[in-house]
Amino acid sequence: MAKFTKDEFIKGLKEMTILEVKELVDAMKEEFGVDPSAVAVATATVAGVETEEASTKNVVLKNAGAAKIAVIKVIRDITGLGLVEAKGIADNGGNIKENIPTDEANEIKARLEEAGATVELA
Repeated sequence: MAKFTKDEFIKGLKEMTILEVKELVDAMKEEFGVDPSAVAVATATVAGVETEEASTKNVVLKNAGAAKIAVIKVIRDITGLGLVEAKGIADNGGNIKENIPTDEANEIKARLEEAGATVELA
């Protein structure tokens, strides 16, 4: 089996949906008997990285705008949700993603705004 570099692994993670990442974490727990999220928290604490509240954001849809279909497509792409769930968020607003790194939150906000939505980072 080919060995992945750290950069290849991270690039692959960026292309995954939330559900796929969760399944990967669960598989790592089962295979190695270690919770990767616990290791990340311990590493961040030792390195003196900002607290989770300060370094993460929630992406909140305020209004889908006139191009609701385009916004629904972006929501589905970002979250991996089905059409009905994504339409519900587009119709009613709400959290698209929660507790994600600020850089990722800004990228998602830009994609949604490009599609015509009004978005807020909380």
